[in-house]
Amino acid sequence: MPVTATRWLAEYAWLPEHAEPTPDVLIETDGGRITAVTPLLGAHGPDAGVDVYADAVPLPGLTVPGLANAHSHAFHRALRGRTHGGRGDFWTWRDQMYGVADRLDPDTYLALARAAYAEMALAGVTCVGEFHYLHHRPDGGAYDDPNEMSAALVEAAAHAGIRLTLLDTCYLTSTVDGQALASPQRRFGDGDASRWAQRAGAFQPTDAHVRVGAAVHSVRAVPADQLSTVAEWAGERQAPLHVHLSEQPAENDECRAVHGRSPTALLAEHGVLGPNTTAVHTTHPTSADLTLLADSRTGVCLCPTTERDLADGIGPARLMAEAGIRLSLGSDSHAVIDLFEEARAVELDERLRTRRRGHFTPADLVTAASSAGHAALGWADAGRIAVGARADLVTVRLDSARTAGVPPVGAFFAATAADVEQVVVDGRLVVAEGRHLSVDVPAELSAAIEAVTPR
Repeated sequence: MPVTATRWLAEYAWLPEHAEPTPDVLIETDGGRITAVTPLLGAHGPDAGVDVYADAVPLPGLTVPGLANAHSHAFHRALRGRTHGGRGDFWTWRDQMYGVADRLDPDTYLALARAAYAEMALAGVTCVGEFHYLHHRPDGGAYDDPNEMSAALVEAAAHAGIRLTLLDTCYLTSTVDGQALASPQRRFGDGDASRWAQRAGAFQPTDAHVRVGAAVHSVRAVPADQLSTVAEWAGERQAPLHVHLSEQPAENDECRAVHGRSPTALLAEHGVLGPNTTAVHTTHPTSADLTLLADSRTGVCLCPTTERDLADGIGPARLMAEAGIRLSLGSDSHAVIDLFEEARAVELDERLRTRRRGHFTPADLVTAASSAGHAALGWADAGRIAVGARADLVTVRLDSARTAGVPPVGAFFAATAADVEQVVVDGRLVVAEGRHLSVDVPAELSAAIEAVTPR
């Protein structure tokens, strides 16, 4: 799928800083970049005489910027529909997740991630942040290439046609008080943060579709005296740094018991917070935590469909936004891969939490799903339909059973991933007529999941 100069004529396009979509927009691209954006104000219509835009490819429906899935664990896709019976919580779900993790090898992970990333492409995702900690063999020993699992993810994203920020995750202990990793966690660990940094630093892919960042799994998984090693590694490279934060009340309680402070305060003390850092979840912060995040310009990635699936709770999204904290979105465990659902859940969950409506505008939700997510993943030149931006265009049907009769401004409250008709990534057509051009997504998902789940 070569990059070609193209002219696209969007029936509606969501342009930056606009409160609602603009009708009749000519979008010109070349070399994978947007070179011109021209609202035509009806000039191309039947009353305009000769249609000078006849060579433009029509995009019926609503065209939005490429969506960014800022938090993914690709192998969790194998858990969808398998973890919902009976009672339980995050911790019982985690045991089932470990069972899948224990069965993966580079070949099966490549197949599963390729299919999961292609499902994301079908949903309009043009870039994914993979929070990656499946580094070693199940017994904890290194592969011949210590970064073979990382390489599998890079290849998977290339096959799926989307960009990848590989967030190489430091995962060293099983509890806040430093208990050792136990099977199957052993494959996550590098021994200490210095050895993590050595292995992570040796992985230097040159593929244009990938960037490498870092992650602190959580305050449970990285001892306090080693947090700064990860932060400094990311800082030296000006790379994105992500961290699971305050997802569970138990995490907060244990951190206070061991360290006498909240997880957010502990991260701040050791230099983890900052403008290149994204805290994932942040479901149970204190007001002091929010001040630390805002003052350090740390972003927050919300994952509403996972947070509700695991009964984690509802984070204070409106308070975060009012504090100036930038919000992005992720599908995390992939209970659902649908950034439209994640976006509207930010508003709808806030309604449940406060029993009031109208916390986020549709434009706010578009920003969270697109430009804010790309920025959190180190692709600040993506997520906007603007001159100079990457040519990522996602076109959503406005004539499906879900969107028929819905005004374009309401699409994020009505559409689902199934309404994505076409996806262009860096000027390349990846999805057309709702079908991935190179991956049979249902068939590959079925085969990949069967290979790593109990029969």
